[in-house]
Amino acid sequence: MIASPSRELNGLRVSRETSDRLEHFATLFQKWAKSINLVAPSTLSDLWQRHIADSAQIFQLFPGPKRWVDLGSGGGFPGIITAIFLAELGDGWVHLVESNNKKAAFLRVALNETGARGSVHPIRIEDAVSVIPKCDAISARALADLGLLLDYCAPWMTAANKPRAFFHKGRDYQQEVDKAVGRFQFDLVKHRSVVEPDSVVLEIAHLSRKIQ
Repeated sequence: MIASPSRELNGLRVSRETSDRLEHFATLFQKWAKSINLVAPSTLSDLWQRHIADSAQIFQLFPGPKRWVDLGSGGGFPGIITAIFLAELGDGWVHLVESNNKKAAFLRVALNETGARGSVHPIRIEDAVSVIPKCDAISARALADLGLLLDYCAPWMTAANKPRAFFHKGRDYQQEVDKAVGRFQFDLVKHRSVVEPDSVVLEIAHLSRKIQ
């Protein structure tokens, strides 16, 4: 049995409507996770804190009716959670990029049943920019090394609208940052996770490739 959340998430007030949507998503997630590997099974008992609250940090760091691209959306973290927050605003959109058809099917059901603001693109990340040419923000969680994430993001982040990117990273994040600066220039803000003490959310802006 998963404990239901209070009307606060990460110390911030959450409306009843958003809380109800998050609870419904959690129920759906548990149902689908029995047949699809959406997250590591060992983390299912801590779904609210480990995944939902952790994902909610992204919208809380960059609130408002933004156009998001969520890369490798998997079980919906953070993309579905962001899309649920946007439902309360009645504006903004999340493009969830997930090439696995079973996971994409779950994401579609989750969007439909929660009324979240988003759409699913069952395509490779490398092909996504041709389908989603513009965005305000990019997110990814437990997807890839920072250098590869920046490769994925570069087509959007070198565009005129200059979006920001938000990546969850664990305790070894500095090694990834040090490696990435050999190939890229970017502005970096490190947000300490309010969920995992040793983790951060890296906020990237003004990305450009270094001339080799």
